[in-house]
Amino acid sequence: MKAIILAGGLGTRLSEETNSKPKPMVEIGGMPILWHIMKIYSSHGIKDFIICLGNKGYYIKEYFNNYPLHNADITFDLNLKTHKVSNDNTEKWNVSCIDTGQNTQTGGRLKRLENYIDDDETFLFTYGDGLGDINITQSIESHKKSGKIATVTAVNPPGRFGALEINKNNEVTNFEEKPVTGNTWINGGYFVLNKQVFNYISGDDMPWEDEPLKTITSEKQLNCYKHYGFWQPMDTIREKKILNDMYIQNKAPWKTW
Repeated sequence: MKAIILAGGLGTRLSEETNSKPKPMVEIGGMPILWHIMKIYSSHGIKDFIICLGNKGYYIKEYFNNYPLHNADITFDLNLKTHKVSNDNTEKWNVSCIDTGQNTQTGGRLKRLENYIDDDETFLFTYGDGLGDINITQSIESHKKSGKIATVTAVNPPGRFGALEINKNNEVTNFEEKPVTGNTWINGGYFVLNKQVFNYISGDDMPWEDEPLKTITSEKQLNCYKHYGFWQPMDTIREKKILNDMYIQNKAPWKTW
């Protein structure tokens, strides 16, 4: 099963960090938050990743190009111009870094990857800036059991976020990204999707959270997987510090590997 991760945005609220690197490459405990997200997925057996590149996408390509070098011991024979790798700790991941445009919206980035998903294939999709002890396996099971074309992981953090209305059958009945008031279940990312969702995205200018999700919701095709555990986005320097402190103190709930 493939996992698609958004990594092309500007990250303007983290400008102290994102002036020189894309937001998903901001480090938590010395490793990019993108790496942490991939480790969450891989702890549930997901090894095939597609990264949606945009702003400073070359930075992410270079990171993965050099990743084996940074995670192994290497002996260089400078005379023969050869090297020998030992103690290779590189994860057995397959990572595709795909340019999805500089100014493309979230839905548009997903749409550009339609040809990378096989017919009738279920796949995973998330943002490049949120961490949680999400049970990916259970979210997939919830999706399959629902029979719907999309499943969103619902989380319940502070009320400054948008809201999901969910009925007793775990069916999303209203999707409101930024309500005026409310402190309830919100979109935590970590979606499970069927390929039919591409039919709801018309082009680069369409945010995933707007017409696509709202239309899917109105057609009663958006299931939710309720996550009662830890979830924290990284939108500001303050939130980055919260996550970093947790990790370096060995108190990171999302470290499920």
